[in-house]
Amino acid sequence: MEQKKQKVSDIRAGLENAEDLIRKMDLEARSLQPNVKTMLLAKLREYKSDLNNLKSEVKRIASGNINPDARDQLLESGMADALTASTNQRSRLVMTTERLNQSSDRIRDSRRTMLETEELGVSILQDLHSQRQALLHANNTLHGVDDNIGKSKRILTAMSRRMNRNKWIIGIIIAVLIITIAAVLYFKRVK
Repeated sequence: MEQKKQKVSDIRAGLENAEDLIRKMDLEARSLQPNVKTMLLAKLREYKSDLNNLKSEVKRIASGNINPDARDQLLESGMADALTASTNQRSRLVMTTERLNQSSDRIRDSRRTMLETEELGVSILQDLHSQRQALLHANNTLHGVDDNIGKSKRILTAMSRRMNRNKWIIGIIIAVLIITIAAVLYFKRVK
């Protein structure tokens, strides 16, 4: 009786392993190309159906609804089928694990490339920031120069006006002196 319980528990453990393997294969199959995916999903449906049949048989065996000879025969055939299915599923699981490892390696490479790109981007942004600061400083300097040029232009314009005014004043003074000299000479000749 104890041996029977042990076999039933071994079969249930094998069925749980098979169910886990089928779930993993299902996930892997869904990530493949559509032409391969359809074929694998059809096989997985067959495996699920077989697994459900085995589960129901194990329930009947465990509940004791069948005669002992049939129960032993089913246990032995179920174990053989489960071992065969388990071996097939394990080989597929190994292939799936290898693919997952390759995918993990590709993801690690992509992540490393992404980090390198991010570092390069940060470096470029720092360079651009320093160049922006230099351009802002040059812009401020140009505004200062522009203000100084404006002041210089106003000063030169004021100086030009003063020069013109001084020319007119000198011209008027010279004209007054000439008229005065001419008047003095005229009055001296007349007397």
